[in-house]
Amino acid sequence: MDYKDRYQQALMPNYECLLFDLDDTLCSLSTGFFTICTKNIEEYMVQKLGIDEKKVQEISPILYKTYGTTMAGLKAIGHDFDNDDYHSFVHGRLPYDMLKRDHVLMNLLLSLPIRKVIFSNSDEAHVTKVLSKLGLEDCFEMIICFETLNPTNKNNVDDDNINFELTCQPNGNSGLPKIPIICKPLENAFEQAFKIANINPEKTLFFDDSARNIQTAKRMGLDTVLVGKNHRTNGADYALESIHNIREALPMLWEANNKLEKVSSPRKIAIETSVEA
Repeated sequence: MDYKDRYQQALMPNYECLLFDLDDTLCSLSTGFFTICTKNIEEYMVQKLGIDEKKVQEISPILYKTYGTTMAGLKAIGHDFDNDDYHSFVHGRLPYDMLKRDHVLMNLLLSLPIRKVIFSNSDEAHVTKVLSKLGLEDCFEMIICFETLNPTNKNNVDDDNINFELTCQPNGNSGLPKIPIICKPLENAFEQAFKIANINPEKTLFFDDSARNIQTAKRMGLDTVLVGKNHRTNGADYALESIHNIREALPMLWEANNKLEKVSSPRKIAIETSVEA
């Protein structure tokens, strides 16, 4: 093996785990679920929390932007509501029947010779239903979701390994109210995910559509792929306009782990493509 071959081999990422967000990452933004979820959240704020409709339009995007999720923001500013009731209202009314089996994505994921884990802020019922409808339920080793990070019965979890301090500052900003739940983009959410799924962040590639989640992931030592964009933002190592373009844009995930071919470009070069599946 000559020097060039050894150099190229050294550049190959050798990932042990691929960590995937679900909504608007594996489940395409084109499904319209994001818009429907937003509408359901706003209706919940009006009907269940008694917030004036005009006020909802004003504070909803601010809470989402500040705290990562509207739910986290509502709890941070003092609204007390049942988590299951919220998820049932927001996700339980989604038109899941409009989702179709995604054979292309299923085959891509199954062909990846690397461990795969879901990391979502959504509740378990929503995650499992979406994966089932898309035909992806057998593609992942583990699901980390809202209930995983916010268990109602902590006695069923190893307290020696998991930190259940549920009062976190958004992005370390001590001037904002603390969040009484754990969720992305909080660093604590990533720390918990690493412990629960036994993930080495230095050997993991993270896929998400949220630039804020990507930035936190990068700070936590993960390599990152921003999905749904054709250009990188701060913290993103790669950018994919569509998750269906993963093999075309990131061939090293197959090549390096199978030891079949050499990667022709350094790992930190952005992949900016516009392939549609």
